[in-house]
Amino acid sequence: MTQNAATLSGKVALVTGAAHRIGAQIARSLHAHGMDLVLHYRGSEAAARALEAELTLSRPDSVLLHRADLNLCHEFPGLIERVRAFRGRLDVLVNNASGFYPTPFDDTGEEQWEDLMGSNLKGPFFLTKAAAPLLRAASGCVVNLVDIHAERPLKGYPIYSIAKAGNAMMVKALARELGPQVRVNGIAPGAILWPEQALGEGAKEEILAHTALKRTGTPMDIARALIFLVRDADYITGQIITVDGGRTLQQ
Repeated sequence: MTQNAATLSGKVALVTGAAHRIGAQIARSLHAHGMDLVLHYRGSEAAARALEAELTLSRPDSVLLHRADLNLCHEFPGLIERVRAFRGRLDVLVNNASGFYPTPFDDTGEEQWEDLMGSNLKGPFFLTKAAAPLLRAASGCVVNLVDIHAERPLKGYPIYSIAKAGNAMMVKALARELGPQVRVNGIAPGAILWPEQALGEGAKEEILAHTALKRTGTPMDIARALIFLVRDADYITGQIITVDGGRTLQQ
């Protein structure tokens, strides 16, 4: 069935890592299109509650918050049960939550491996598995936030890059596993927001110099791509849309 703007009203989305940055903008955009939301957060309770208050000001009782550690897969059944109790359905799962920090090759141990693989790969996989029955029942969709460094590794971030490469393959593999009832796609951002870790002006200038549009994007650029995949892309699955201002055009 072809979707349109009206069909998102009253549907339900679960967004992980929704309290800050790109996740918060995704939540705002889905909510503006009429969706009720389950917003996952881990440590950012104050920001999550502020976002809940902002969204419910325009539509009361349209947001449910849930705290979980996505490295602990045994917490997922409880999360999905809360989604079921909230509205009895799940139409969209946005796997946005992601750990990101440098792991220099010579100084990295198993703890960093488990943490980054957990948040970027294991968690999204097993959360999608837990959500699959509700998504199938709703003929829903999954959107993963991948990264341009899934294809071209970021120097100093080998584990993150490896995990995102796995996440990209997950999009394709789960599109086959969950079809025909559920579509699975991804978005690979480039320079949208600078990392929360300090990044020098020289590094920023170098990144923009290698970007065709010579500027950063915005979280809204990601949210628009996501709305397209959720609402308008009824015959697209297993694909990853790169939103990077042309950065990956340059070798």
